[in-house]
Amino acid sequence: MEKPTHVAILPSPGMGHLIPLVELAKRLVAHHNLSITFIVPTIGSPSKPLKQVLQALPAGVDVVYLPPVSFDGETTQSVKPEAHVSLAMKFSLSPLREVIKSLKASSNLVALVLDPFGADASRVAKEFDILSYIFFPGSAMVLWFSLELPNLDKTFSGEFRDMKEPIKLPGCVPVQGRDLMDPVQDRSDDAYKMVLNQSKSFHFVDGIMLNSFLELEEGAIQALLKEEPAGKPAVYPVGPLIRIGMTNPVEESCECLNWLDNQPSKSVLFVSFGSGGTLSCDQIKELAFGLELSGQRFLWVVRSPNNEKSNASYLSVESFEEPFPFLPKGFVERVKGRGLVVPSWAPQAQVLSHGSTGGFLSHCGWNSILESVVHGVPLIAWPLYAEQKMNAVIVTESVKVALRPKESGNGVVSCEEVSRVVGSLMEGEEGKRIKKRMEELKEAAAKTLGEDGCSSKSLSKLVDNWKKGSISCS
Repeated sequence: MEKPTHVAILPSPGMGHLIPLVELAKRLVAHHNLSITFIVPTIGSPSKPLKQVLQALPAGVDVVYLPPVSFDGETTQSVKPEAHVSLAMKFSLSPLREVIKSLKASSNLVALVLDPFGADASRVAKEFDILSYIFFPGSAMVLWFSLELPNLDKTFSGEFRDMKEPIKLPGCVPVQGRDLMDPVQDRSDDAYKMVLNQSKSFHFVDGIMLNSFLELEEGAIQALLKEEPAGKPAVYPVGPLIRIGMTNPVEESCECLNWLDNQPSKSVLFVSFGSGGTLSCDQIKELAFGLELSGQRFLWVVRSPNNEKSNASYLSVESFEEPFPFLPKGFVERVKGRGLVVPSWAPQAQVLSHGSTGGFLSHCGWNSILESVVHGVPLIAWPLYAEQKMNAVIVTESVKVALRPKESGNGVVSCEEVSRVVGSLMEGEEGKRIKKRMEELKEAAAKTLGEDGCSSKSLSKLVDNWKKGSISCS
């Protein structure tokens, strides 16, 4: 009896990049009859949320944990999260090689799907004569920047943030150098060198899967689908792949969903900065006063502040300290009834799909943007770190489904500005226009993942190549 076509998936540490890969695996098993092995690197012991997500995978998906990578405290504090993750992936190559060797001997292994941080592992795939594909969990704009970075590195000698003219990527709205992803803002930093090396590695894989879809980023994706420039791998738009179902069932989740059940339709602003985002002490207070001043209903997932890093929770899920003492005195009591504050985590997919949710104040992580689009929830863009400023440019200037508050001179968004933007989204004319546009994108997202949708056809084309054992992407 012929063994089923088998694909290995290598995520990177951190929940943000894992979730869409999990959804990809589910589709490959359910719609294409593939068998999958997740090969999971971790920094330290696997976290409880990570294990919960992987334990919920369907039959046909196996999980192999690589030996945990450990860093000393000094390395953890001094290295940017992107460099931290890249190092962990590099240190995991040797045990990965052993797992691939075993899978190659025991299954019909045809391809290795890589997180961008693991792009160097394409060399391991070549050693065992299997195909390698990157699953790019971000936007088409960020993918274009990654593909163009080696050329930009050669042609521009200064810091990107000092560029006088915006960067024009194929099919994208122009983006200012200061809005490019965090790791490229200091070219002397190790994080920049790692991102540059990662970008160079993109050109050696057999193809790139993109977690986006044509109607969301039409110009950028149309440009990616062209064969030129020479050496660019074939790109397969397969999104939007978003989390489905609860991934961290805690008591607070039931409380907030029950609370939403008792709110009017489309009346609640969901406020969350993702699994990694943190605000400063001053910004938490201004946001709280602004939400109170707006008079709007809201559900706020609050984390303890960090005055040094906006990504302090990137490799963690829980807040480091109890966050409520950092809120203005009496705030929780004053907003009781129209506002609910929950610590650290809420079931975002369920909140965004709830009929009472009418807006989303988001850090603009790509997963969150896609979830908002799939559920038709308009946005307030509040980017914090990584590539989130680039994503904010997409949703505000290109797709026009978000409002963005303006920072004051000290880098803090004032309570008055918070109140203005919240009121405009939830009740203003601009908010109505954004809601209409988001509804159109919601319909397009459902259609593209349908049986005859563009993203479904793109994934089918790729799987056909795998099943034929063909390297050709034509």
